Formats: sequence, C-alpha cells, structure tokens
Amino acid sequence: MEIMYNLGIHLLAIGYQIAALFNEKARLFIAGRTGIFNQLSKSIKSTHNLVWIHCASLGEFEQSRPVIESIKEKFPGVKILLTFFSPSGYENKKDYDKADFIFYLPWDKPKNAKRFIEITQPVLAIFVKYEFWYHYSNELKKKNIPLISVSCILRPDQVFFKPYGGLFRKILSNFNHFFAQNQETVDLLARLNINATLAGDTRFDRVYEITQTAQEIGIAKKFKNDQKLFVAGSCWPADMDVLYPMINENPHQLKFIIAPHEISESFIKNIENSISAKTVRYSQAKENVGDFQVLIIDNIGLLSKLYRYGEFAYVGGAFGDGLHNILEAACYGVPIFFGNKNYKKYQEANDLIMRGGAFEVADYSDLKTKYQALNNHPENFLLACEVTKSYVKENLGATQKVLDYCTPLLNKS
Repeated sequence: MEIMYNLGIHLLAIGYQIAALFNEKARLFIAGRTGIFNQLSKSIKSTHNLVWIHCASLGEFEQSRPVIESIKEKFPGVKILLTFFSPSGYENKKDYDKADFIFYLPWDKPKNAKRFIEITQPVLAIFVKYEFWYHYSNELKKKNIPLISVSCILRPDQVFFKPYGGLFRKILSNFNHFFAQNQETVDLLARLNINATLAGDTRFDRVYEITQTAQEIGIAKKFKNDQKLFVAGSCWPADMDVLYPMINENPHQLKFIIAPHEISESFIKNIENSISAKTVRYSQAKENVGDFQVLIIDNIGLLSKLYRYGEFAYVGGAFGDGLHNILEAACYGVPIFFGNKNYKKYQEANDLIMRGGAFEVADYSDLKTKYQALNNHPENFLLACEVTKSYVKENLGATQKVLDYCTPLLNKS
C-alpha cells in the first residue's frame, strides 16, 4: 500500500507539472516549491522555538488562525511556521503578520519529509482539518515531535475505515491527539483506540471575534439606509441564477448586497447586465449610494463584515464544489439560504437546517417560498435569527481547548 501511496504522490506531482503549462494556479503551485529547501535553510535556525502549523488552503487557515494568535499571545517567544498545500491559501496569506515563516509544503515524499523536519525542528506540529500526510506524520513520530489535528472531522465512508485502509489508519495513529468537530469523529477514532477530544470548530471563535471587533463600513450603512437588506456572499454564476429573479421581481421591497466569489470584470458585468434594478459597484459608490437597490462588492476582504447589515443572507458555493463559510453570517443572527446540491458535508449547515436557522433551496421558486415564510411571518423570522446567533455562542471555546493541550508541551520547550 505504501508503494501505491508513493506512486499516487508521484503521479500527482507530474500532473501539476503538466497543468502548469496551461493553468495559472498550477504554475504558482510549482513555482512556490522551487528551491524551497534552500529557502527554509536560510530562514529557519535550529535555535528557534518553532511550532509548525499546516493548512491545505484558505478555509483551513481560518480554522488555524485563532490557534496561531492564541499561541503567539501566550508564548511570544515561539516562532510560527505556517505551510500551505494550495496556492489559494499561500498566495492570499503569505504576508500574514502573526506567522514568522510562511511556505508551501513540499510533496509528501520520504526524502522531503525527512529533510523538512531536519531543517525546521518543530517542537509541536498542528495539522488542520483534513490534512493527513503519511511521510510527514511518520517522520514526526520518529523524532518524538507531538502532532495534533485541529478541527478534524471524519466520516465512516472515508478510506481510514475501509478494509483496505491500513496505511491511512497508520497515519491517524501517528497523531498524538485529535480535536474533533463532532461526536461522530470522536467515536470513529475511539474504534481505532486513538485519543480524541470533542472540541468543535475553531472557526466559531474566529467569526465571533470578528463580530466583536468589526468596524463600521460607511458605504454599506449608507446603502442600507434603514431598509430591509439581503446580503449574498461568495456567489458563483449558479447562485446568481437563483438570485436574479428575486432581485428583479422585488424592485422596491428589498435591497441586495452581492459579493461574488471571484472578482472578475466579466462576472461583475454579467451581474450588472442581468439585473434590471439600479446597481452600483462598491469601488464607484458615492454619497448617493442609498439611491441604488443593488451594491456589488468588487473587492476582497469585506464580506465577513457586511453580513451585519442584512436581515437575510445567502451563501454561495453549494451548487458547485461546496458551500462557503456560513458561520460569518450566522454570528450576526440572520436566517441563511444556500443551494441544495453540495452542503451535507458541512456540519454547521446540517445543524442549522435541523434547528430552523438555515434553508437549502433548489431554485428561485424554492427560495421565494422559504423567504416569504420568514418575511411574512415575523415569529418565524425571529426564531431563525435566534437559532443562528445561539448556535454560534454554543460552539465557542474550541481554541481554548487546543491551547490548554498545547500549553504543557510549549512550557517544556
């Protein structure tokens, strides 16, 4: 099985080399790993008291962020090495000021793992959510370096729990401890005699912190102008196809903020051309922004602060590869809508649907029906608002559980 794993990594590496000829993200993926061991050797010294935190991409970074910042606050002498597998994580967060060193993770090959650990010499390694690498975890165990998993979530249909999944179970056994998002993960690991704590998702701590420190966005406040507002975030074309008729059929009853997932001129122009109401881009908004019905966000970084202005939220992605972060909306206590195709692997989406704070929709007709059930019945609307806000508060504290575990390890180092 190890031979098959190594062959799979080798073929994947070749695949990226080929894709780099045609694809910008693949080019970044390859370029970011070129000469990486020389860069690591020049940057990291053996005297550093180093904690290594690894994330796949941007979403996992948001789960690691409260852990990083808590460690830095309690142990200011500790150095943080942050690694990413994906360009969407590294390229967006390569200047993150709470990490001392930020790199791509070299491919999980035996020589790479050995060399990486010899250079970095971490006192603790933290892998986030779905990150399970055979050779890196093996090398850490050989060196007696503690390895923990944060915000981990597992399902019984995964390879770890299949008859042929011995190598992958070995990866799990290389971890010293798991901080799981749900009880199912704890139970699955218990069957393998692996230690786990039900801690929840550290993103709750992160999004709640944002609500407590977010500054006023003047343009959004003027745009709302004390009117009812629907905030649609991280939207893809398939999401907009559901939203267009809602916007066009409600020209004077409801305002909309639209935040596309990808900021491209062609997508923004398509949004403008598909909406019959008055639209304005955030970058072009002036004093009269309140006269418009639709505000299109043409920059990155505002979305988590915009949900506060809405009475309703729509979060994109579920008609495609997967639902984006609904916790950013939930922490402001608003009902949340999203597509019905690809959301079931997200614990928070299922929980909020079951409790009555979130609603999956198949198309515009479905969205309209569920929206009107809330808008026309204040008692339903208020219940959904209370559900989402309470759900976030109930799930705070995962970061502190991780920090409590790490503290004795870092006190020793």
